Amino acid sequence: MLLTVWFYFVLVVSAIIASTLVILVTIVNPRSEVPLRITHYWGRMLLWCAGVDLKVEGLEHLDLNRPYVFAANHQSAFDIFALLAALPKVKFLAKKELFAIPLFGLALGRAGSLPVDRSNRQASLKSIDRAAQAVREGSSIIIFPEGTRSDSGQLLPFKKGGFVLAIKSGQPIVPVSLSGTGAVLPRGWGRIHSRPIKVVFGHPIPTDVCQKVNRDQLMARLREAILANYDPHYGQAGGEVMAGSTGGQTFSIQSASK
Repeated sequence: MLLTVWFYFVLVVSAIIASTLVILVTIVNPRSEVPLRITHYWGRMLLWCAGVDLKVEGLEHLDLNRPYVFAANHQSAFDIFALLAALPKVKFLAKKELFAIPLFGLALGRAGSLPVDRSNRQASLKSIDRAAQAVREGSSIIIFPEGTRSDSGQLLPFKKGGFVLAIKSGQPIVPVSLSGTGAVLPRGWGRIHSRPIKVVFGHPIPTDVCQKVNRDQLMARLREAILANYDPHYGQAGGEVMAGSTGGQTFSIQSASK
């Protein structure tokens, strides 16, 4: 319980500080990449405060100097913190409700993330077009193709919007397998558990030759790639890593320099 109270205290205070810094930086220089660095270290700090051991694999498959559409499975709010910690410069296609949060929502937009209104098809299509344009201009975007968090540990059916985004951008889509986030914090906001998290980046899947008629094949290929590196029992009893077995919070990032 003390860990949970401590984490939420740090979350609120650090979100206010980080949001303020992002807003101030973008007022001075709207094109600065400093806000992306701020959110990267914010994600790392939150994992540290939660006692999470983060293991990252597969960065050797990527050229982080070029844009991608990262597509990840979604179990927990900790998916966002893990991805921020694993990637130095990335933006999100996020539900519009997050942008209504005072201060944080403003900073989220100024850092380059884009809102999507899932209840309005026309507004959603416009958001996808803006996101595709941002990727074409050099920004990497994270999407959650399931559209919402799974509370069963199994992947939900994929929505098509993210694949339209990837195809329109002409840039590769990268399968991202997140394991252990649901054990740290199940769907919703509740008690925090110190558990390890693993993020695995698969090989980028080209989209520049895709047409609308084979969007379903792209969805199937991505789903298969995510499942190949996803362990629903990671960090749990009988899983690959037992809670508390690591003896402290660490970051293990396995990659090859490019």
